[in-house]
Amino acid sequence: MSHVLSRPRTRRVGALIAVGGLTLTGLTACASSKSSSGAAAGSTATSAAAAAASSSCPALGAPASTAPAKADGSGGQVTIYSADGLYDAKDDKNWYNQEFKKFTALTGIHVNYSEDGSGGVETKVDSEKSNPKADVIVTLPPFIQKAEASGLLQAYSPACVDKVDPSLVDKNGEWEAVMGNYLSFIYNTKALPDGPPKTWNDLLDPKFSKKLQYSTPGVAGDGTAVMIAAIHAFGDNRDSAWSFFKQLQSNNVGPSKSTGALESKVNTGDLLVANGDVQMNYVDSTTQYPNNKIFFPAGNDGKPSTFSLPYMAGLVKGAPHADNGKKLIDFLLSEGAQLDASKVAYGFPARTDVKPTDSNYAALNALLQGVTVFPVDWNEVAQNYNSDVKAWDTATGTPS
Repeated sequence: MSHVLSRPRTRRVGALIAVGGLTLTGLTACASSKSSSGAAAGSTATSAAAAAASSSCPALGAPASTAPAKADGSGGQVTIYSADGLYDAKDDKNWYNQEFKKFTALTGIHVNYSEDGSGGVETKVDSEKSNPKADVIVTLPPFIQKAEASGLLQAYSPACVDKVDPSLVDKNGEWEAVMGNYLSFIYNTKALPDGPPKTWNDLLDPKFSKKLQYSTPGVAGDGTAVMIAAIHAFGDNRDSAWSFFKQLQSNNVGPSKSTGALESKVNTGDLLVANGDVQMNYVDSTTQYPNNKIFFPAGNDGKPSTFSLPYMAGLVKGAPHADNGKKLIDFLLSEGAQLDASKVAYGFPARTDVKPTDSNYAALNALLQGVTVFPVDWNEVAQNYNSDVKAWDTATGTPS
């Protein structure tokens, strides 16, 4: 999933790069393993309750620390593996760059950062299960739930987690949202001056033959979201959803591991329609791709809809710097970091008590006016993940 201002649409950075208090490394995995277990985690409520809880959430508007900045590394280090979209090696004005610098100045903790696709980071943590290197993982659902199901996470209740929408917090305490986002689609406004397709079935129109593409479910987080949204659009009737995807193949250009790579193709007119997410599509349509515009197709009920597709964080089981990992998660849920979600990253705060007043936040909310945001049970998604991806593979003729 790629959504950051002015950054190259690659899924990994292949070299070790030192940027101020930040060390950036590339991951070698670039996609999820479709054979990974999709079952929801079996951790008990007791283990979650026993997890070390951090200090209580500071009151909104509490004064920031005025202490002198601490030396980078004086507080040790922490390693985070994250889905792409919040860091840019070429542009320092984005969420991770900004927040990591503030975190290091406050704590002295040096941040080691590695990124990949949303499935790739889960695969990487899984490959290191016997000898964990990461302290924190940030990725999209259902991959954070897959990490939990594979025993890759440990319970931790961050400060301010009680301010996050309960539907975006694991009941076992192993993950929580740190930034909000939503599934979206984009279309080329020059080629389609009368507007985008109104419904999912409109995407089957022959005029979109080989002019439509969506990222691959089971590989890309946004692509998996398309599959989830289609099931909902067709009344939770999976057979109808698979039939739709089978018919859509005549219009679909083909598989794509990257969602971000589709944006430029829509802007040039090589594609007329593609999937994406609100954060990525909004910022890029205003800065790089002026021909692109967001839309939300309607399902059987005739109402345009979407669902929350947030970045979610978890503390890695066996983390070599677990205490520092806890501090980093706490910081990402702090008021300042949450206010920066819209102002800096063009995303949404995960905390329901934080209400940004910046123009980005107003514009993002305006996009969702008249759009139904339906709830998703991510544990249920994780339970059905393998069978759903296999059914999609079969319907589309995609090799499993």
